[in-house]
Amino acid sequence: MRNLMTIDANFWASLVENPWMVIVHVLDIAIVAYFIYRLIKALAGTKIMSLIQGVILFILIRIIAEWIGFTTITYLMNQVITYGVIAGVVIFAPEIRTGLEKFGRTTQVFMQTQKMSEEEKLITALVNSVAYMSPRKIGALIAIEQTQTLQEYISTGIPLDADVSSQLLINIFIPNTPLHDGAVIIRGNKIVTACSYLPLSESKAISKEFGTRHRAAIGLSENSDALTVVVSEETGAISLTYKGEFIHDLTKENFEVFLRTHFSAEEETKSSWFNRFFGRKTK
Repeated sequence: MRNLMTIDANFWASLVENPWMVIVHVLDIAIVAYFIYRLIKALAGTKIMSLIQGVILFILIRIIAEWIGFTTITYLMNQVITYGVIAGVVIFAPEIRTGLEKFGRTTQVFMQTQKMSEEEKLITALVNSVAYMSPRKIGALIAIEQTQTLQEYISTGIPLDADVSSQLLINIFIPNTPLHDGAVIIRGNKIVTACSYLPLSESKAISKEFGTRHRAAIGLSENSDALTVVVSEETGAISLTYKGEFIHDLTKENFEVFLRTHFSAEEETKSSWFNRFFGRKTK
């Protein structure tokens, strides 16, 4: 205890003699806290966060077991933590890569004008393409990646890596063209793939009037936080799915309002706003 008091006294004395060190220490802590915050925000909602939560849980169990004196449990927890993290890195490699890419794009925080212009470009492309396809009953299925990676479904499609535009989206879904079947997946402002296969929902509550495109959109919303747009080939009706919610027969105006609110809202409020805006469920 006396040694600790001596160390504390020396520490505070050094700060008094050199006030600049106070600023350095505060700045040091602030930088580390900022990067931890950005990393957590970049990984929020991804599968890798489940891995991190699991690791934290195992660490807590290990600490409690060691404190109580459970040597066998402590040994097992050590093995799980050591080899489990390595296995998790291998299993969740795509999610880790996606999270690190988002973390690397944190400089966009200081480029809000550019960010908004990219979102505006995406919204305009979606609205214009749907406005063209809906009255002509051109079927379409467009999935927009959010915080959770869609790499599993991207790998099933034909790579495009093209800038998003209404003209390209319309041309992809023109009937009897090579790319019109399956889903288009958008990541950021790029059309990553066309002809991708999405998981079909097995819910028996879905009306029989909705076909494969709608079931695929609902299925994706049940397995990820992707926003999916559907244009019916039979009726031309516009539908949206997001986090298990399915809204159909939207007007062009409601569709545009939702997109603008969705992309401008904070991530944690999007789901609740979805319910407040439409006020009805069809699932």
